[in-house]
Amino acid sequence: MWVLKRLSRKLKLLFLSIFIGIIFFIGWFYYLANTATQLPFIPYEFSIESGGNLKNISNQLVADHLLPNAWSFILLSKMLGYESSIKAGEYVLIEDASPLQLLEYLVKGDIRQNEIRFIEGWTFSELRKVLDEHPAIRHDTLNLSEQEILQLIGASELKAEGLFFPDTYFFPRNGSDVSILKRAYHTMQNHLKIAWSSRKESLPLKSEYEGLILASIIEKETGKKSDRSMIAGVLINRLRLGMKLQVDPTVIYGIGQDFDGNLRKQDLLTDQEYNTYMRSGLPPSPIAMPGLASIQAAFNPAETDALYFVAKGNGESHFSTNLKDHNRAVHKYQKQ
Repeated sequence: MWVLKRLSRKLKLLFLSIFIGIIFFIGWFYYLANTATQLPFIPYEFSIESGGNLKNISNQLVADHLLPNAWSFILLSKMLGYESSIKAGEYVLIEDASPLQLLEYLVKGDIRQNEIRFIEGWTFSELRKVLDEHPAIRHDTLNLSEQEILQLIGASELKAEGLFFPDTYFFPRNGSDVSILKRAYHTMQNHLKIAWSSRKESLPLKSEYEGLILASIIEKETGKKSDRSMIAGVLINRLRLGMKLQVDPTVIYGIGQDFDGNLRKQDLLTDQEYNTYMRSGLPPSPIAMPGLASIQAAFNPAETDALYFVAKGNGESHFSTNLKDHNRAVHKYQKQ
């Protein structure tokens, strides 16, 4: 009997010790999980590589001075059921973070986004140069031809010019240029579908693509938003009447890299497929990336009797209904 009492007392002490130990461990672990690690500097950038397991990620975070040890982070992740939920990517911290805060941050996937901007009026070669030179992009298209790129993004068009919507695109570090091009292409397709479905009746445009060609000309003809619909109206009128468009930007595009910044009379008289002084109708492809305002103008041009326009030299255009008035305006504004 005495032995049983003594054994019972020892068991009680053992259980009490275990209980105290558990309470101590929980308190200590809670302290570790919620104590912020001082960052070497702020803002602090780091990355989580894709394909890493929890142990590798934890060791990397220790090496990056974000954790005091790996095991507590591993245990915390497993306790919360997050061992497979950490998202790869590039991160930036703007303040010290505890292991728990860091874990929640990585599970949320608040990845630092890089960006690239495509400008209205750019040609495909200009777009591609910026894309190829961006340091945060994975350059999967670097050695591909234009046709190979079109095939890769699922485009049915034969020429890449004008197919990509000018905008700012965000992506994680080492994101593929193919993904960016696909997004820009599909964004343009969506805008064209919307514009085509709400276009004015009786436009002399056979397809969305012809509207894109017209929009690209409008984009290059003026930088003033208020003039776009009027320029579209003039070009539509000329197409309806079978008049040559006679727009300089198409000629310049056709000259290509040989253009020295000075458009000469001889250039206007030299026949090539983009010379709208020599050939009727639209050129065979867009000449640049049009923005949304130019797309909307192409499919919903202003109602006007004007058949001519000339740049005033201040970003605006002067419109005329007949050649005599147009010649007078040309003399006035281009002789200034």
